[in-house]
Order: sequence, then structure tokens, then C-alpha cells
Amino acid sequence: MTLFITSSPFLEGADRALLSNANGFLDRIRQALPPTPRVLFVCSDPNGHEMTCQFGAETMAAFARARIPFSAYQVLDGENAEDAAELIAQTDFIILAGGHVPTQNAFFRDINLGELLREFPGTIMGISAGSMNLAEEVYIQPEEEGESSPDFVRFAPGLGLTDVNILPHYQKVKDFWLDGRRLFEDITYPDSFGRMFFVLPDGSYFYQDEDQLLLIGESWVIQDGEIHPLLHNGEILNLDEWN
Repeated sequence: MTLFITSSPFLEGADRALLSNANGFLDRIRQALPPTPRVLFVCSDPNGHEMTCQFGAETMAAFARARIPFSAYQVLDGENAEDAAELIAQTDFIILAGGHVPTQNAFFRDINLGELLREFPGTIMGISAGSMNLAEEVYIQPEEEGESSPDFVRFAPGLGLTDVNILPHYQKVKDFWLDGRRLFEDITYPDSFGRMFFVLPDGSYFYQDEDQLLLIGESWVIQDGEIHPLLHNGEILNLDEWN
């Protein structure tokens, strides 16, 4: 299994969905995929069929523009959840959509997606929430009004395919306030004691296969209440060799 754990693979500011080759992303994913992959696009909201289909179609078009056409394409959401195992068996490339992390996390657990993917031999790409839910234990960073409450569940079992916890879209949310509190300094930093969160802007990503776990591009790490820079764009860190 090969994982691409992205903040977002799309080119920011474009007037249509275009994949970015920042930090060699396109070159690397082309190498991982067959020439015309069979693709399964997995929702973030099982009840948001129209939204999922639109996001999936835009993603399919972006890959086609990057000269990675899909030979087959299907959506997995609440309307066909009972067919999840069969759909996965017919797939080379699984894309986990972005969206609301706890909503997607609950759906993944409802359909037992972690077990269904345990022996998946192909490539999985997470986008934002989809990347966050790849982890063994997911940190659910509050994002909606009221979620900064101490009663909000911030850690939940994930798909268990990586040990990496990412916080995406840093360039957009680093100065965000939620419920009158600073999202990072007042909420996320205190949640990081005894834990490690990797902070990624769009264009940075993790690449994971059977042999290595690579962090690629501009990034920071939050640990024990503090944030520290890790990489600049164009740099690569092998996490297996990192202290």
C-alpha cells in the first residue's frame, strides 16, 4: 500500500481544479499509479451525495488534465455503503475526500473501513480530513462553532494506516479564531502535550509505502505546547531517520 497524506493536492487560486506539482507531488503520484487507474472516491459526509459527486467529478477532471485519466470511477457514500468491500476490490486508487473530520470519522467506523483497507494493495490519497482520518488515533482539531468546548471529542480511532497526525491548510487557518479563542495557540497547542502534530500548508504532503515515510515540503511540528519549523519547500525528511 502507498499513501499520499496531503493537505490539498490542488493548485491554489486556479479558476478550475488543477493538481499542483509543488514538491514533486504529480511526478511522485504518477509513479505510484497505473497509467489509467480504477478510482474510488470516498465521501466525507455519507448524506451529502450531491456534494460528494461534485467534488469527485472535479477531482477526476483535475487528474485528467494532469494526464492521469481514470479507466473507471465510482463514489462510496451512504447510498452504497453496503457495497464498500466490493467497490474496494475493484479499485487501484482510493481518494478520501476532505470535509468535516468527525462526520467522516464516524462514517468510516460505521462501515469498518479500516479493516476493509488493511490489505489494500493499491494507492490511497487523503485530502485534508481524509488525510487526518488515516491515522491510528485521529486528532480532531475543532473547526466549527461550539467545537472548542471541553466536551467536544478531540481524539478518536482512525483508519490505522499511519501514525502521522496532520493539521492541513496552515496558510489559511494559522490565524483563525474559534469561539473567541485562537485555534492554534489556545486550543491546539494545549492538546499537543504528549503528542505530535505535523502542520502542513497546501502543497506539502507525506509519502508512505512499505519501505519509508517521507515528509515533503514546508512544514512545522507541534509538540508539548510548542511549534517548531521542520522543512522548507523542496526539502524531504525521512521520518524513520528523524529523532
